[in-house]
Amino acid sequence: MKMNFSAKTISYSAIGIFLFFYIVGVYWSFMPDDIDIQKEVASAANADNVAPVVGYTTTTALIKVAETLLDKPGGYLSNDALPPGVFLDNMPAWEFGVLEMVRDMALVMRKDLSRSQSQSLANKHIKVAQPKFNIDNESWAMPSAESEYRQAIASLYSYRGALVGINKSKDDHAQFYARADNLASYFEEVQKRLGGYSQRLSASVGKERVNTDLAGDNVAQQSSYEGARSQVKTSWWQLDDVFYESRGAAWALLHLLKAIEIDFDSVLENKNAKISLQQIIRELEASQQSLWSPMVLNGDGFGVLANHSLVMANYISRANAALIDLNELLRKG
Repeated sequence: MKMNFSAKTISYSAIGIFLFFYIVGVYWSFMPDDIDIQKEVASAANADNVAPVVGYTTTTALIKVAETLLDKPGGYLSNDALPPGVFLDNMPAWEFGVLEMVRDMALVMRKDLSRSQSQSLANKHIKVAQPKFNIDNESWAMPSAESEYRQAIASLYSYRGALVGINKSKDDHAQFYARADNLASYFEEVQKRLGGYSQRLSASVGKERVNTDLAGDNVAQQSSYEGARSQVKTSWWQLDDVFYESRGAAWALLHLLKAIEIDFDSVLENKNAKISLQQIIRELEASQQSLWSPMVLNGDGFGVLANHSLVMANYISRANAALIDLNELLRKG
């Protein structure tokens, strides 16, 4: 009788633990809310008792996007070694997409936005922040990814403080150069990222790819031979990961572009390019619509079932095409 009671107790306990982890896992998998960039800038400027200057909004957006990785429900999950985080894959994929956009912006801030020209020195705060974002996103100890990202965010706060002159050290000053060529440099980084996501999403149904790697250059070479055509298809096991990674990247880029619209207002007005940027923002906003299906569906292109990857690819491809046109406008005017 005791053995029977013990077996039931163990069974009920196991079911209870499973349900608890399941509910927590579902809650942790909810997408974070959108960030009101203008509200965050106003709040930060009020706390610092300063008036926002050029670059303050973009830096604030980068800080808040990075903080969302760490402070959303469940915290940072990509390096979790315990349940339920270790069993989740959609949110870690989303986190990696966000992280990729954070890394791109930090890199361009170090190379271009905080420097007046190619011979100038990199800002000391950005020089600390940028490499810390590049730690392995799954590192959980010595050091952990979270600790490195926290230090990077702290350096971004210091950079923002230096922009408005509130740092204690008199020689601690910083600049943010909102020029057309700097903005074009950032867009070039983003174009490559969006182009990659579009290709991976489109490969959900499988397609034959024509090799265009050396197109446009008769004497170009590559290290190893590749056939003229190849069959490309995303593994069934990776479909949802690619989808959520793309969704995370689009979420982060959406907030960074809203900040760029403010900091680069005069540049965009001068190039008559503001409406182009706003169209890109609209496409990215559409990519964040609620997914009502309990799983990422992978129907054929014109089949009975939906293909969520192709829908996401459509929004990202349209945003990327508009971004390429906008970049041409910035380069040539």
